[in-house]
Amino acid sequence: MQVAAQTEARSFASYNPATGEVLREFVCASKDEVDAAVARAHAVQSEWQALGVRRRIQILRRFQRRLQERKSEVAQLITQEAGKPLGESLLTEIFVVLDAARFCLHTAYSFLRPQRVPHGSPIMKTKSGWLLHEPHGVIGIISPWNYPLSTPATESVAALVTGNAVVLKPSELTPLVGLKLADLLHEAGVPKDVFQVLIGDGSTGAALVDAQIDKIVFTGSVATGRRIAEAAAPRFLPVVLELGGKDPMIVLEDADLDTASSAAVWGAFMNAGQTCLSVERCYVHRSLYPQFVQACVKKTRELHVGKGADGTTEMGPMISERQLRIVESHVEEARSAGARVLTGGKRLPEIGANFYAPTVLADVTHRMRIVTEETFGPILPIMPFDTEDEAIQLANDSIYGLSASVWTKNRARGESVARRVYTGTVMVNDLLSGFAISEAPHGGFRDSGIGRTHGRLGMEEMVRVKYVDSDRLPRMKKLWWYGYGPAFAAQMEGFIDALFARSPSQRLAGALRSLAALRKKKMI
Repeated sequence: MQVAAQTEARSFASYNPATGEVLREFVCASKDEVDAAVARAHAVQSEWQALGVRRRIQILRRFQRRLQERKSEVAQLITQEAGKPLGESLLTEIFVVLDAARFCLHTAYSFLRPQRVPHGSPIMKTKSGWLLHEPHGVIGIISPWNYPLSTPATESVAALVTGNAVVLKPSELTPLVGLKLADLLHEAGVPKDVFQVLIGDGSTGAALVDAQIDKIVFTGSVATGRRIAEAAAPRFLPVVLELGGKDPMIVLEDADLDTASSAAVWGAFMNAGQTCLSVERCYVHRSLYPQFVQACVKKTRELHVGKGADGTTEMGPMISERQLRIVESHVEEARSAGARVLTGGKRLPEIGANFYAPTVLADVTHRMRIVTEETFGPILPIMPFDTEDEAIQLANDSIYGLSASVWTKNRARGESVARRVYTGTVMVNDLLSGFAISEAPHGGFRDSGIGRTHGRLGMEEMVRVKYVDSDRLPRMKKLWWYGYGPAFAAQMEGFIDALFARSPSQRLAGALRSLAALRKKKMI
């Protein structure tokens, strides 16, 4: 992602999507500023690593405490800049970060401790081996606007506790939250050059990918993810890419109708549907389909749409006019192709410019973009199926593979169906909350990206694994070194038979043949 020389500084503003109010104006970090930030990070990373894991845990625990103490202030900032209801800012942002910190701080010491590697082969019993988990160095993180705190913070805590320095480029739509994260970390004792925030647009992100970072963690669109992967490939820069989804919800004929319909409504409209784990495709058994659709329409019409700061609001605005237009185009195309708009399907200008009514669509098909492309808006498309096999086939008919859910009163059946759905996460009788289970990895297959965040697998993304082996007999020449002699091949055949032949007699004979190797007269 080569960045052209910048002839003049670019500026932009952060807006409140609910009111259009300008919150603050910014100047994009230039390529030179990005390179300088990465250089500073490299200069101090070894010192941060040398502090040791116990000291890093102490510092990050102070960050956790400060975030808990200032939860209301931070949540209000998230609501102001991202638009979501205050309760969602607390639940899906503050809580998620606090719990992710809990997991990382509890796990880091044992995770980073050298791990013994047992040697099963008899010929290797004189050796002692172990695995080391060492930091990459400087991790570049490019984070999205829809979860402006929980996404970068969970990744940053995992990177920092394992000894890395971090350079974060938050979305240009939510830079204030990224800066608040930096404030909290610095107040806790993380050195300023160990965690830095670069404010800017896509060109700033491209400059970060091109800089001398040691790994990039990106959350965003498939198109940008592909460009990052292409830019990283020539120098084998390791990447983690979380690129969104088109998550299916499968409602089997024995599901609880009231519970499943409530889940569908929340799963489709939480954060105005601007969640990579949102329900973007809902498949319902035909025997339940009419009642399910009716229940979803009724519950959707009861939602209170408004400004996130209002205490009664259940769904806030969309982040921008651009995102709203994508939603409109998907709905209008589906309507023209035969889908029924049962509620919603329009803007709500009486509330504000970026508000779109929560929308339920029936009779959608896989020929519509509303079912095949990521919409990222408050839309619940529902279609019927006849058999379990058909439901699984429909769920797997996608270029994405991030998350899915299965709904049934039979837990064993739900788990059986879950094994056949091709996504990184499948929840039975719940949805979205897998992201808040700090022990569970987050990530997907296909165009949903590569790598994982969260959990132990997320921590493993932040380290290089090194194998160290030490021989207990350092003065002993090894039998497999040079000085083979004419009988060496036969001796090795005997050794292989001694270990792997089927019958005891063959193994014994092989052992006797291989013993001659111990009497090698000449070794180089």
